[in-house]
Amino acid sequence: MKTYKVLLGLFAATLLSAPVLPTADADTYNKKTIITFSQDIEIPGKILPAGTYTFKLLDSAADRHIVQIYDADGSHLITTVLAINDYRLKPTGETVIKFSERPADSPEALRAWFYPGDNFGQEFVYPRERALQLAQTNKSDVPSVGAATLDDSTMQTTPIAAVTPEQKDVEVTSAFQTTASTEPVATSEPVATPAPAAAPVTPTPAVVATPAPVQTVPVTETNELPQTASSTPLIALLGGLAISLALALKLMPKSASAS
Repeated sequence: MKTYKVLLGLFAATLLSAPVLPTADADTYNKKTIITFSQDIEIPGKILPAGTYTFKLLDSAADRHIVQIYDADGSHLITTVLAINDYRLKPTGETVIKFSERPADSPEALRAWFYPGDNFGQEFVYPRERALQLAQTNKSDVPSVGAATLDDSTMQTTPIAAVTPEQKDVEVTSAFQTTASTEPVATSEPVATPAPAAAPVTPTPAVVATPAPVQTVPVTETNELPQTASSTPLIALLGGLAISLALALKLMPKSASAS
């Protein structure tokens, strides 16, 4: 019974503490980032002294990118600035801060802020007069608004354009990639052209030599027996017998006269 009460108490404590458990989703959702600057930094409409600041992305119902900048511990809102989407080719695991070039006696101007791991960031929108100066100095387009200052109301509705180094106003979507690209990224590296496939080889039919017809000599049947030996020995034998007979006849008279 005592064990049951202990388990019930632990379960109740877990339920009560669940709402206050820390979560990483909030930081991922509002892109909360703590940044320390070692020197003064220019942001749209303001100069931030060197120090540590907290950047957050405001959840806006007007589908606008609005960045809130707080003090180091995030308890005091310093300013709110307008931004646009700024897509990059490859996400990195680090916060990326882009600074614009400036005269030697001026603080660096904050251009864009990327949250680690995102392939898009916040490109800051400057008042048009200052945007023209930055565009000429940096030789690049800068997003801008016509008003010198923006309040919470005008920030939701004011038109955003872009100014070029040639002092021209253009559509912001023609100067910046504000939406994710679905096309493959072009590359300047030469692409190897695959060798054309070899044409199929038709095998040459083998030439088979036709054997010459064999001439067949007809055999004529004969009733004569074949000759099995030469007649020369027979002649020699007959010659020997004739000589022997001649000698015998020659000796016979001599024998008769002696008798």
